[in-house]
Amino acid sequence: MHWSDRIGHRLKPRDLHILLAVVERGNMAKAADWLGISRPVVSKTISNLEEMLEVRLLDRSPQGLEPTLYGRTLIERSVAIFDELRRSVQEIKSLADSTTGELRIGCTEVMAAGFLNAVIEQFLSLYPGTCVELTIAETRTVQYREIRERNIELMVGRLQSPFDEDDLVATPLFHEPLLVVTGKQSRWARRRNIELKELVGEQWVLPSRDSAPGVLTVEIFRGCGLRPPHPRVVGLSMHLVLKLLATGGFLALCPGSMLHFSGKSMTLKALPVRLPAQQSAVGVIALKNRTLSPTAERFLDLAQKIAKPLPKQAMPTTSL
Repeated sequence: MHWSDRIGHRLKPRDLHILLAVVERGNMAKAADWLGISRPVVSKTISNLEEMLEVRLLDRSPQGLEPTLYGRTLIERSVAIFDELRRSVQEIKSLADSTTGELRIGCTEVMAAGFLNAVIEQFLSLYPGTCVELTIAETRTVQYREIRERNIELMVGRLQSPFDEDDLVATPLFHEPLLVVTGKQSRWARRRNIELKELVGEQWVLPSRDSAPGVLTVEIFRGCGLRPPHPRVVGLSMHLVLKLLATGGFLALCPGSMLHFSGKSMTLKALPVRLPAQQSAVGVIALKNRTLSPTAERFLDLAQKIAKPLPKQAMPTTSL
């Protein structure tokens, strides 16, 4: 019998599931309790896998059992296998009933407060049997990791330019400028023309400079020949930012899409301040060579339709 045929007959999803449980919990006893089976069954399963593959899969460390290089490779592929199995079940359900389905999306707080909120609201209205699970992550590194580990299917957010992630694919949606924003009752809201230098001494709410939005903020001020202001509040919590802006006593740089979709309800106003051109866009990112579920495809189609009225210039290159 060919080696691949032998493995195909002997390697069972249940064995891989047990291996994953052992690695996640660090020892066989905890894995056995979680799986509802005996410890000897767990131990025998791991031994059989190692004998079949002719490599050692686990090593003992002070922190418990940890995967070897071979174990990590098998686990990485096993996660993909279980992900595809789960998605196949969901796809079958979706094909049977096009109004149902589950979709896991990653985004930032800013995106959830504006564009994504508008898409999800309409999506759930069109497909009342669907469920959308959001994972909020403010850093691109965390969001990419969530996609690569298949914890989310889509990520909606600001795209790097150029987009050079070889294992990911980006679908640009619209150009996303930052605007100077305050509350409608602010004294600045009545002005028809404002230069950024006039606002440097005001109370600003800004992201930390080591974050992606913080880097962009610094570039905007320096592009106007100004030193970035010393903020009164530093942070990425949109709930806090919006509350402070609503008082009319604070300023912030906010995405244009948030003002477009939620500005009226938030009593916010973009000030007439000319800022340097920004090469920035919002798009949807997915794992390359991973077929989107029907639910994700419907969501992407709707996102593209809702994004149509928004500006499209300065789109970054994608890795399609």
